[in-house]
Amino acid sequence: MAGKHDILTHERIEAVLATLPDWQYRQGGLVAVYKTPTAAAALELIAAVGRLAEEQNHHPDLDWRYNRVHLRYTSHDAGGEVTERDAAAASAVSAAAVRLGATAQPVG
Repeated sequence: MAGKHDILTHERIEAVLATLPDWQYRQGGLVAVYKTPTAAAALELIAAVGRLAEEQNHHPDLDWRYNRVHLRYTSHDAGGEVTERDAAAASAVSAAAVRLGATAQPVG
């Protein structure tokens, strides 16, 4: 579990984002949108995210729109702030997206 001492500074968030080009800091969290070729492929990505979430015991906010999957990570146990757990989870999702042929889209 994350705590208040695990909250990332603005500088650390910027450093994390430099290594995660699919992700942005928006709405107080790490956010990304992935586009897949089909709705079925989007569901495969969602299933992969679900498996990662269970393994890490860290679950994103997720929204599915046909062939787009919107994700947002914050740590609720750290007051809704961004922690290293969020950065690790975002990195794992990025790797899963690559394996499944999903492409990052600009966050609107």
